[in-house]
Amino acid sequence: MTRRGTFILCVALAGLCPAAASAADWPQWRGPAFNGSTAETGLPEKFSRTENVLWATPLPGPSGATPVVWGDRVFVSSVDEKTNRLLALCIDAATGSVVWKKETGQNRQAPRNNMASPSPVTDGRTAWFFYGTALLFAFDVRGDLLWSRDFEKDHGHNALMFGYSSSPLLYKGKLYIVAIRNRQQDLYGRGPPGQTDPYLLAIDPKTGKDLWKQPRVSDARGEVEEAYSSPIPYEGGGGSQILVFGADYLTGHDAETGKELWRWGGYNPRRINHWRIIPSPVVGDDLVFVFGPKHSPMYALRPKGSGLLDNSCVAWTFGKTVPDAATGLYYQGMLYVPDDDRRVMTCLDPKTGTPKWQIEMGGSQVIRASPLGADGRIYCMNEGGEVIVLASGDEPKILHRAEMSDRELTRSSIVAAGGRLFIRTTEKLYCLARAAGPRS
Repeated sequence: MTRRGTFILCVALAGLCPAAASAADWPQWRGPAFNGSTAETGLPEKFSRTENVLWATPLPGPSGATPVVWGDRVFVSSVDEKTNRLLALCIDAATGSVVWKKETGQNRQAPRNNMASPSPVTDGRTAWFFYGTALLFAFDVRGDLLWSRDFEKDHGHNALMFGYSSSPLLYKGKLYIVAIRNRQQDLYGRGPPGQTDPYLLAIDPKTGKDLWKQPRVSDARGEVEEAYSSPIPYEGGGGSQILVFGADYLTGHDAETGKELWRWGGYNPRRINHWRIIPSPVVGDDLVFVFGPKHSPMYALRPKGSGLLDNSCVAWTFGKTVPDAATGLYYQGMLYVPDDDRRVMTCLDPKTGTPKWQIEMGGSQVIRASPLGADGRIYCMNEGGEVIVLASGDEPKILHRAEMSDRELTRSSIVAAGGRLFIRTTEKLYCLARAAGPRS
């Protein structure tokens, strides 16, 4: 075959393969590595609402959903405060202009929350928008609707005190949805009478059809049945697994079939019935890090074997200054653990759990957004929209502070993609870049 023929064949084959995420993309909630980190560099060292701002696009309402970025497109879930409708937005990453906007149903309020909390996910060709109403929409990059699903219609109502908030996971050709919910559908007055079971579901991302549904059984009772965590992939147990955390257990499931391979339930030995889970698992150094509810200890697990695992799988524990809601960060071989209520960051050796350092970040608001690791820095943002930038590595140091909002309930995590930072506040989406210049 000639060189020209080889080139044409390679191009043709590339067109048949799914798009692959690069370090320059942020395709889902916890980023390209599923742990809050990215290899991005060249990010702005200093910024504010006017400094190094490439663009700032007004948003129609607040949301805890994290933007996802692929190439020249940013995908954002939101609520329209004027109409109380849910929205899917596509924004041009270069200019900040809204490329398209789609209505995706009616918002439902929950305490201090709305139904635009789950983050979207993209592979560069399709953007999947999921909501706390359990409605899932697949749009192509032009904004054409490919398909949609109503999972509450198909699989029962998601009863959670603060509203369903888990984000979908796109992994090895499957889209995973988890519903760790109260069995009593009408417990909070938002669902029909009767009972329903929690589950882990895999669907075909091209068609939206169910591939399999795995019941997520638990003997938990009360609010502890509920979890706001998202599924996370794990490759350290001899094969591809999906981790599901909540309702008194961490479980590992075969990524291909959904079969439960193992479970561990050591984080709630007293069986407290209101210990709902919010943070998702973090994976690093072949360990799984999970954060107990309401500032109870975190655990580093090495889940070998099958069935019900005992505490011999616990490599170490850490019981001080741990999060209630924010998910930790694994970055450049270190584990960063935020105490989101006390606004303290701890850097741990992930192999041993030994603290390297601890620093008070200050600020007057709690932190609900999960930290970002990029360009040798740790980016955190509190509910008041104040961003705190820390140095990663061996020494604790605050590098920068920026007040990015005047409104509370800023909960979206900061992301980095294409040499830029994307910061979503309650009222705007900022794109920050080096030498972007002042903005009036």
